[in-house]
Amino acid sequence: MNETTQSTGGLRYEDALQAFSDQSLFENKTWRYSPDAFPLTSAQVKEIRLIGQACYDFYRAQETLYLRSVEGKNLLRNRELKAPWVAEYLDRGKPESLIEHARSKALRGTTPMVIRPDLLMTDSGFAMTEIDSVPGGIGLTAFLNRLYIPFHGDALIGAGGEDMIEAFYGALCSRAPAMTAPFIAIVVSDEAATYRPEMEWLSSQLRQRGRRVHVFHPNDVMPLGDKICVGIDGDPQQVDVIYRFWELFDLANVSIAEFLLKARREAQLSLTPPMRPFQEEKLSLALFRHHVLEDYWQESLPKQSYRVLKRVIPQTWVMDPVELPPNAVLDAPYIGGKPITTWSQLVDATKKERNLIIKISGFHESAWGARSVTLGSDSSRVDWESAIQQAITMSDTSLHILQTYEKPKRLSHPVYAPDGSGIYQMEGRMRLCPYYFVDEEAHAAQLHGILATLCPADKKIIHGMKDAALLPCVEV
Repeated sequence: MNETTQSTGGLRYEDALQAFSDQSLFENKTWRYSPDAFPLTSAQVKEIRLIGQACYDFYRAQETLYLRSVEGKNLLRNRELKAPWVAEYLDRGKPESLIEHARSKALRGTTPMVIRPDLLMTDSGFAMTEIDSVPGGIGLTAFLNRLYIPFHGDALIGAGGEDMIEAFYGALCSRAPAMTAPFIAIVVSDEAATYRPEMEWLSSQLRQRGRRVHVFHPNDVMPLGDKICVGIDGDPQQVDVIYRFWELFDLANVSIAEFLLKARREAQLSLTPPMRPFQEEKLSLALFRHHVLEDYWQESLPKQSYRVLKRVIPQTWVMDPVELPPNAVLDAPYIGGKPITTWSQLVDATKKERNLIIKISGFHESAWGARSVTLGSDSSRVDWESAIQQAITMSDTSLHILQTYEKPKRLSHPVYAPDGSGIYQMEGRMRLCPYYFVDEEAHAAQLHGILATLCPADKKIIHGMKDAALLPCVEV
């Protein structure tokens, strides 16, 4: 940190402190405040917009890949390529009822309503480490936009024209296109309770605008015939759209899960994001990087989206500990300049060769946040070996991925001292989380806000923490 100075403009510390004292956005979470939004160049914003469209195109192509894999169909137009192992990877460890639901014809063509990739800012550009389709932070980003707009105006990402709150509502309504004022239930599970306050704030803002949007616990939502109903002022109210804020591994704790799994298009309800676990696995990035599937992605993606994804997705591998014939090697990093035949050989990697991330792919309680992430170059040999062994041991039900670690670059941004006594130029590393709302009719993903997380420079894994500053972004 550089020397402290007094604030000369921008958001005052006292106003930030008061705003978050009056309105909690995350349960029991605190972070650092800054007088200014994080600046992005026009070229960076343009790239981020392209990334959003590329992610949406990727979801659509991935659905086709998965379903053709399930049905044993050819993947290419003019050459034979079948990949039954793709569906096996994506279905591994999932209950049959969920797999059947995800494959149903009623859900064909459906994608997540909100797309949020994690983008690390590196010396060579953006590195996209994952794509989240059930993301937290929507309410927080909208709240931050509102706090900072007096100082940045329409240059604030997500503040120009249709604001983030209204855009979120519009995306929800698009899932019930025949209705002019649908009743929308945001259903938040106990497992996702950290994010309930921001969803409560979002829904209260929309109700102030005359919208019928409420937050419920799963136990407050009940089937009634082919409908889902909730109690409002003592009367049953039919729900038209459910915004799902629970992870699919947690279905046993969602009381209406069985009803939703059996529901088909004739049910009088729209659920978003759809319960399609193949759209929520981190190993999808490994599938994009898989050499066998390269021709499929080139054929199936728009040229621009293919180029964007090739540019931003780090090299990623699926840690599947299969037994190989004597003359085969794994599609994996080289160790000691040589290919490996078992994942356990990663244990012998040098510190430099361990510039790799191991994390669980999905459908597990440790699959969100940084709870399952191990950075080899920042771990002891014992911890590195333990992470590899866990990936091997859990592979029958929960696959892990191995990903090249793209180191975020060092940068600085003004941040208030913890007691508000002045402003520091905080040296740190940055993760950007852009929020795109999907217009399925137009096949487009529109950018409506970016949450920037500036972590201290000594932190290798970037995520929300009390020492981090959380900021909106502004185009400069």
